[in-house]
Amino acid sequence: MKEEDIIARLRDGDSQAMEALMQQYGPFLRYILTPILPNASEREECFSEVIVRIWQKQAQYDPEKGSWKAWIAAIARNAALNWNRNRKQTESLSEEIPTDTMIPEDILLRKERQKILEQALLQVSRQERLLFYRKYYYMQSTAQIARELGMTERAVEGKLYRLKKKLRELLGGDTV
Repeated sequence: MKEEDIIARLRDGDSQAMEALMQQYGPFLRYILTPILPNASEREECFSEVIVRIWQKQAQYDPEKGSWKAWIAAIARNAALNWNRNRKQTESLSEEIPTDTMIPEDILLRKERQKILEQALLQVSRQERLLFYRKYYYMQSTAQIARELGMTERAVEGKLYRLKKKLRELLGGDTV
């Protein structure tokens, strides 16, 4: 089934579209979840949550802002990170109440830093940008990146080192 058909059927509320979604994009979504959630049972629970979120939020997908695959990848990544965050908070609740709440100024500063980093990433090559996203956005291990790109781990580490150095220069010496 084509991507457009799946999207249209999801928007029509067709429950069979969920099956098509899992069949066509399940391996891709699990690929996104695996580095973030190495525990198989947690990963499967999160995967189910991701499918439900896609179902619930499919009306928010806007092709003008990006591709369908990038949109579902972001949902999967964010769900996995939230899963980890919630698990860690639950583990620490027995000790004390977390003081993780960010004040509005911190949120604004974080968004500004994110925009600056995005601008700097646009100034590096596409290959370097993809390497950065694999390591720091999708949290893939160096071994996984090396294996999938047909490189040695040392070569990947070297490229990441040079990329971070280049980004520091582009950002005016700020730490990346």
